[in-house]
Amino acid sequence: MTVQSYVDAYSAFTRDHGRNPAWLLPVRRAAIERFRERGFPTTHDEDWHFTSVAPIAGAEFAPMAGGGDVDLADLDALSFGQTGWTQLVFVNGRYTPELSSAGTLPRGVEVRSLAAALRDDVPLVRERLGSLAALGHDAFVALNTALFVDGAFVHIPANAIVEYPIHLLFVTDAGAASGVSHPRNLIVTGRNAQATIVESYAAVGDPVYFTNPVTEVAVAENAHITHLRMQRESERAFHVGTTQAHQARHSRYTSFSFATGGALSRMNIYTALAEPGAEVTLNGLYMADGSQHLDHQTRIEHIAPNCTSHEVYKGVLDGAAHAVFNGKVYVHPEAQKTDGKQTNNNLLLSPDAHVDTKPQLEIFADDVKCTHGATVGQLDEVALFYLRSRGLALEEAKTLLTYAFAADVVQRIDDLTVRAGLEALARERFVGPMPASVG
Repeated sequence: MTVQSYVDAYSAFTRDHGRNPAWLLPVRRAAIERFRERGFPTTHDEDWHFTSVAPIAGAEFAPMAGGGDVDLADLDALSFGQTGWTQLVFVNGRYTPELSSAGTLPRGVEVRSLAAALRDDVPLVRERLGSLAALGHDAFVALNTALFVDGAFVHIPANAIVEYPIHLLFVTDAGAASGVSHPRNLIVTGRNAQATIVESYAAVGDPVYFTNPVTEVAVAENAHITHLRMQRESERAFHVGTTQAHQARHSRYTSFSFATGGALSRMNIYTALAEPGAEVTLNGLYMADGSQHLDHQTRIEHIAPNCTSHEVYKGVLDGAAHAVFNGKVYVHPEAQKTDGKQTNNNLLLSPDAHVDTKPQLEIFADDVKCTHGATVGQLDEVALFYLRSRGLALEEAKTLLTYAFAADVVQRIDDLTVRAGLEALARERFVGPMPASVG
């Protein structure tokens, strides 16, 4: 679609004022004007130098309609085998209550469709929606803001501790081929709140479509939010997602990004450590083969002093896959006593696979401890020789080493159910069944 096609889609969309409270209309209008001004990014833009969105900009995507051919059996493989979690299911971008489930939540915790929260004009939504993901930063955020229909609203009030993960599951079915959805999620916490949010994007079948989600996360003072994001779209799909977090004093935000799907996928994960004592951990694993293109962009902004950031991303690439990692740690002049570490490691299983990695530090304070580094390599021949000397065949040895490389970062996930599920996905994605023994 051309830029004008999306502008025309916005005009048609806003004729239905029933889904737009009065305060949201000028926000949407500003967003579409921003998108009209900027257009789609090109490889001349520094942040998009290694990723061309021409396949998205040049395709014709119609807004997805609600409903779809998805049933509970389709969700079994996407739900970690859990029935006790609170799970909101969205099919083709729309909340589907008959597929969703309500787990046990503490008093005051709210997990609901964003569309419903907008219809009810929830004050917290009016206050926080659009306050974190700025329109000026990214054309895709502007496009989402102008055209989003639904998504999730999660509010964890002060002192609430949610025992089990909350799963936000977005599924696209084969009937949504050539469609586009713009899910919008808002997660807001109170002081001392604790919760784990799992945000998943997946497909039933292998359609061609475009998903453009935006998630805003407000982490209050002394709150601890774990946010696990999984991109398992159709391997013919396009996915451009943005997560923007804002952290208050002594808060902890732990993010894990798992990406294996999509023909072209881009994930932006940004956080601002706005008050002293905030701590962030950004970890991730991306696995691609064939001609897939997976791009991860992270930005950790140290605004206040005495904050800590740790980041480890790993990639496994086979075939002619292409990965991009661009991680930036930005330390403001006031952010003294910053402690920041950033690492990106990549394993290439094929001579045709390649990665462009660019960890960056921009430091404007003088009392900091910051390190960064990146590696790109192949399987260790010495380790292969050792495993073969223990009786493993060559392919089994490669399987074991590849799995160990990927599992190292997955082991950093605290929730045992999610960790086991991602370990299984990692095995299935590349390495197949594990050897029965190592001799």
